[in-house]
Amino acid sequence: MINETYLSHPSFGLLFSLCLIEPHRILYTTLYAQRLFFIVCTDQQEVEFQAVSRNEARIIVEGRLRMLRRSGSPEDYKELRTIHQQTFQ
Repeated sequence: MINETYLSHPSFGLLFSLCLIEPHRILYTTLYAQRLFFIVCTDQQEVEFQAVSRNEARIIVEGRLRMLRRSGSPEDYKELRTIHQQTFQ
């Protein structure tokens, strides 16, 4: 799980990480309003921002929750569940 990770977007300012999707792909949201969501793909040489809708972001987080529940990571699951509730409900 990713904790308190921030990234500066060239147009939208400070972004806050919600969850790791897969290695080198992380879901971020705007820090204050949490209305805009981005999948940020990183490699050794560049960072790519892909805008996603709020609904797509919710589906991604719910998929990650299912994966964590199956893998038996109760602490990570509980933390992401809290993030999900704060962000999408």
